[in-house]
Amino acid sequence: MLQAAGPVFAEHGFRRATVREICRRAKVNPAAIHYHFGDKESLYRELIRDLGRRATLLHSSSHGTRTPGTAAERLSTFVRSLLRHLRGEDAPAWQARLLAHETTDPSPALDLLVEETIRPLFKQLCAIVSEFLGPGAAPDRVILCARSVVAQCVFYHHSRPIIDRLSPSEPQTQERLEHVAAHIARFSLLALHGLAQEATR
Repeated sequence: MLQAAGPVFAEHGFRRATVREICRRAKVNPAAIHYHFGDKESLYRELIRDLGRRATLLHSSSHGTRTPGTAAERLSTFVRSLLRHLRGEDAPAWQARLLAHETTDPSPALDLLVEETIRPLFKQLCAIVSEFLGPGAAPDRVILCARSVVAQCVFYHHSRPIIDRLSPSEPQTQERLEHVAAHIARFSLLALHGLAQEATR
């Protein structure tokens, strides 16, 4: 039922998705939802929790936060992995669409998604950023810099229709993704180094 529910919620959002459609795709009686989960909101929360567990297991290592290497290498890995995740390469594409719905039309489960999945990963990114800015960096500056890294990656996902129209000949290949990831990482690294040098002057 969770496997069937994911694409339905991704297509329609939490509010417009129906238990009837989920049960039709899962080929189960609607009573099964009520028996196992109680109601649509409880089903959705369990789906979000399941996705969070999978994302934490996958990205705690692939985002470069627990892998060996310099801070620059770990930041590059983080950017590349986040772009791949948003593109749906290491998870079904509907997961990114589900997150997009939560961004534009938050459901009651958004707090759960943030606290159990997004906040821990963001804190790991902040730890990497802190290595560049130094121990004396203000917490607010660390947070703003980490947001800037994420924002560049998210832009390439949410603004894909605009990018395609501005640059219609730009390919959507793995090679291009690696090129974009390298650019974002280098752009971010230069900015972080500049801010660190500014702070020492």
